[in-house]
Amino acid sequence: MLFAAGLLWSIAMASGGWRSLDASAFGLLALSGLIGIFIGDTALFACMNRLGPRRSGVLFATHAMFSAVFAWAFLGESLWGWALVGSGLLVAGVMLAILKGRRDDESHAWEQTRGRLAIGVALGLVAALCQSIATLMLKPLMASGIDAIAGSAMRMSTAFAAHVLLWLVWRRAKAVQPMRWREAAQVFGSAAIAMALGMTLILQAMKDGQAGLVAILSSVTPIVVLPLLWLVYRRRPAWGAWAGAVLAVVGTGLVLG
Repeated sequence: MLFAAGLLWSIAMASGGWRSLDASAFGLLALSGLIGIFIGDTALFACMNRLGPRRSGVLFATHAMFSAVFAWAFLGESLWGWALVGSGLLVAGVMLAILKGRRDDESHAWEQTRGRLAIGVALGLVAALCQSIATLMLKPLMASGIDAIAGSAMRMSTAFAAHVLLWLVWRRAKAVQPMRWREAAQVFGSAAIAMALGMTLILQAMKDGQAGLVAILSSVTPIVVLPLLWLVYRRRPAWGAWAGAVLAVVGTGLVLG
């Protein structure tokens, strides 16, 4: 979060986007950062530690359904026609790809359950719920013209400050081993791609697109993860992964068409 906040503020300062922020936006951006990043991302990482990337992915993908319901209930958004059909196919494809994307004889360490399964499932659902709430609450603010990079920097800074406070007061929040340079580089790469670029693009999409539809499109992440897991497992994904990917691609095409 320190890496991502530093990168985002550097870009916001260089581009002048920081000028779009005013005092009235700080509170909402900070609250969104606390809910979506501090609580949501932390719960997602904890879920991934317990259930691995595949199963945590399917739990986190439920944020698309949470967002669609909340967008309808609180923002008055609704999906009809081919967009509704495409959204259903996309979500169904993501779920199918993850649930049926593992071979029966797969025994990779990432597929093992560490601790109680129920706790891992609860953490994944909390992460999805926090993601949908934190994103949807920013829809009116982003529609007002706030710079997406500056807004993302504010959210990231608030979440980082909360984690620093947690690190100071809770012994279990401290690292077990010191970070090596290689791990620091990996963390920086993840922060730049996922937190800085990914979250900023979601906020940018919220300016003009429907909040529920943006959330549904962003749920294709597990489909992209599948080929990466293929590289790790050194084995082709099962039939469910291919079928789910096809459904997700078709659904995306219908949504965008």
